[in-house]
Amino acid sequence: MPSTTTARRQCTAPVLLLALALAALLPCLARAETWPLQVFSRPFDDDSPATRLDYVPLAHAARPWTLCVLYPHLKDAYWLSVNYGMVQEARRLGVRFELFEAGGYPNLDRQIAQLRGCADSRYDAVVVGTVSYDGLTPVLRDLARQKPIIAVVNDIEPGPITAKASVPWREMGRAAGLELARRHPGGSPPVSVAWFPGPRGAGWVGFVEAGFRAAIAGSAVRVTRVLYGDTGREAQAQLVEQLLAEGPPPDYLVGSGPMAEVAISILRARDELGRVGIISTYLSPGVFRGLLRGRILAAPTDSPVVQGRLGIELAVRALEHSLTLHHAGPAIVTVTPETTGYFDHSGSLAPPDFVARFSYPGGE
Repeated sequence: MPSTTTARRQCTAPVLLLALALAALLPCLARAETWPLQVFSRPFDDDSPATRLDYVPLAHAARPWTLCVLYPHLKDAYWLSVNYGMVQEARRLGVRFELFEAGGYPNLDRQIAQLRGCADSRYDAVVVGTVSYDGLTPVLRDLARQKPIIAVVNDIEPGPITAKASVPWREMGRAAGLELARRHPGGSPPVSVAWFPGPRGAGWVGFVEAGFRAAIAGSAVRVTRVLYGDTGREAQAQLVEQLLAEGPPPDYLVGSGPMAEVAISILRARDELGRVGIISTYLSPGVFRGLLRGRILAAPTDSPVVQGRLGIELAVRALEHSLTLHHAGPAIVTVTPETTGYFDHSGSLAPPDFVARFSYPGGE
């Protein structure tokens, strides 16, 4: 029979090991992941006051839900970054998704057909980045009777949706405009701008344009040309070439990420790079490289990776009846060549080697 001292040692050792293990674990528990978000006081009203919240996402889904995800397209790196965020969050929560992309903003009928496919019983919820503000409303209204509808990124008629992960696109346009107004305040010599807002009729374009024009009102900035078009690189390159073929270039080209990216090489070929300034209305890997090299002067970011993650997380919460937010998104930050050195782009850009995933888990 062991002595009393020996018995105490034998009992104390496991307790000490457990205490040490808990002590090592507690800092990790204390550092639970949080997402800094802007929460709108009136859901689905971008003009309502927003407050900052350190949001604590779900730790894990209660079951492996399957989500039906719709995008307008995957033509540029913006939606690739949204896709990366969704893959990361689906992996973290233990859920699945299948992705369908419409191929561009003119393809409303295709997205309607894809949305009808989301009614299939194998899908528990829908996460949609729409090609149109209200073109999907009748189908969404019917579908909302069966399953949660989560909107991501693009503005949408709010009636049928359960929750929304987005930022006000008016503020994205405003951020780009404010950069110009700061450089050329009222009373200074006027400067000319060619404005590339995006596809005519797309839900977000009108809001971006309204914000941009409001920001430059009263400044020395003058919009001398407006060129609408799809946000694919080829379409934007054609618009830039068309503009430059018409006569002397303006002082600035301002518009979508793909426009800003292709404008660098087009202006360089014409020996106009540096004389003509470029500003993007959102951030992409190509735009970020342009900022690093001083080729692009500014670009606001709405953190599409975070929006993608939030869209998946909100869908899972809606399915599990634990939804605490109905409308939230990241804060908008304007990136310039001067701020690239300390800007954390992990919430905005997919890694360079990331390839779009049309299903998770599953094949490409």
